[in-house]
Amino acid sequence: MKKFTLCLKISLISALSLFLFSFSDPESIEQYVGFLQKSFTEHYDFSQESNQIKRYELNVTNNGFCRYKRYFTNGKTEYFAFKLSKFKDMDYYGDTSSGKLYLRTKGDDVIVQTYKDRGGDVDSMATQVIIPLKNMEAEDLNLIRENFNKINPQTP
Repeated sequence: MKKFTLCLKISLISALSLFLFSFSDPESIEQYVGFLQKSFTEHYDFSQESNQIKRYELNVTNNGFCRYKRYFTNGKTEYFAFKLSKFKDMDYYGDTSSGKLYLRTKGDDVIVQTYKDRGGDVDSMATQVIIPLKNMEAEDLNLIRENFNKINPQTP
């Protein structure tokens, strides 16, 4: 009889736990990445660089990368990429109308590649990516930081 009540208790606890978890809505990495991509797309400030840049590509991918590519009017191309798990911190320099977002990594984790440059093609590493943004409120910046931290929880 004791075995039966023990098995019954375990079954009831398992069923109750399963029931409670079915109503929880855990956010996924795809949601965080989607928010970051949407934020960068909506707030990117092309006017800060429009006299030098012909076009740009800025993507935060579901496989864990942030990629930023700039095509200059003189033919030069710059490419920056880092793994989201290497994100350390961010700073914003500017005001609510326009500024630059500095995404910093834990070390030399940003891949930097330049093509068709006067000095030749160069591959190097950096510690940050600088993205020009506009119409950024403090709350927007806090949400961006929060989403980066949810993707990559900081360890003390």
